[in-house]
Amino acid sequence: MRLYLAVALLMVALVAFTEAQEAGIEEKFTKFGEQMSEFGRNFAEKAKDTFQNIGNSEFGETTRNWFTEQFEKIKSSVSK
Repeated sequence: MRLYLAVALLMVALVAFTEAQEAGIEEKFTKFGEQMSEFGRNFAEKAKDTFQNIGNSEFGETTRNWFTEQFEKIKSSVSK
């Protein structure tokens, strides 16, 4: 009878230990998911800021004007 009781107690301990481990793994996956979401948000924000800075810079404006002039030249030569 003592052997059955000892085995049952070990099984209960093993189940409790396993559930505790699973909770830790779930928690790690949740934390990893949150970290990846935060990384994505930060990356998107930095990319947006960078593109805005390039678009508002002198280089961006000069390039935009050059392309507009070239487009107008092509458009006028095609319409003739």
